[in-house]
Amino acid sequence: MDCVVDFGKFDVRNYAIMNIKQANNILIIRFSSLGDVLLTTPVLSAINRVNPGAKIDYLIKTNFVVAIKYHPHINNIYEFKKEEKISKLTDRLIENKYDFVIDLQNNFRSRKITSRLNIPFVRYKKPTIKKLLLVKLGINRYKEIIPIPQMYANPIEGISLGDDSLLFNYPETVTSSLSKSDKNIAFCVGAKHFTKRWPADYFIQLGIKLIAQGYKVNLLGGIDDIELCDYISANLPGALNLCEDNNLYQVAANMKACDLVFCNDSGLMHLAVALQVPVIAFFGSSVKEFGFAPYNAKNTLLENNSLSCRPCSHIGLSSCPKKHFDCMKNITSDLVMEEFQNMAKNL
Repeated sequence: MDCVVDFGKFDVRNYAIMNIKQANNILIIRFSSLGDVLLTTPVLSAINRVNPGAKIDYLIKTNFVVAIKYHPHINNIYEFKKEEKISKLTDRLIENKYDFVIDLQNNFRSRKITSRLNIPFVRYKKPTIKKLLLVKLGINRYKEIIPIPQMYANPIEGISLGDDSLLFNYPETVTSSLSKSDKNIAFCVGAKHFTKRWPADYFIQLGIKLIAQGYKVNLLGGIDDIELCDYISANLPGALNLCEDNNLYQVAANMKACDLVFCNDSGLMHLAVALQVPVIAFFGSSVKEFGFAPYNAKNTLLENNSLSCRPCSHIGLSSCPKKHFDCMKNITSDLVMEEFQNMAKNL
């Protein structure tokens, strides 16, 4: 089992406190990013199901508070700010008298925080060695594909995810101008790294085919996606550019009005899943083994399994190391349209 259980200075006979059913005040630690944070939400649902009386607080970077601000099972949100010293932060947290900490970040800072809190905790263990073997040497030690939410849940005694899905809530006052009666399709064309992006020209080719069949194409994204969305919009007559300046709630409202989302392996892919909007996702340099495939959702995942150079990275790269980028280029718009037509029969 990928987990670490640490009792600090506590006697091992206190193991019963590690069972989540007996915890009263719980702190979850996950600093970033959008997708990773959304992938923790099934764990929150599972905890609430077995222990609805527990108070769950969440420690997260300021930039990503928006991802969980309206989560129904979170009591308090604590922002981890760059300028704040860990000692000062933990002094604030100690006042809450937590009896259990769940570290789903597992980096230097989160380990330092759990150490200073000095209470029982469990920690998500990243499959670092397996990733390195697969990326660097092409050696696959993944005996099974375990979704990230399950990896998060594994170390927590007493919970089971079951059918829990990702969850994202936003204010009811945020609405979309898109009509649900239209055949709305969303294109989420961005991703942090180049090797995780399906080519913009391919999105244009796909958009032409969809618009010809009466679908309305809507471009969604944040500030980092504006340039890509502007390019596609300029070359795809009929597309509506709804790219927002990092207004995640508006992106979510627009996405919710769509029948399906075409997306890369990105935070917006997980947002669509959390909103229960079907997705067709493109995986280039990333692979399912890493656990980030759409979770408990209606989806089609498109990837080129014929390449020995995949995966070239577990997070993505700024360019293709082999210079051909066949992991994405071989996923043609004709192939995608065929998959979409098959999926559309069941929408």
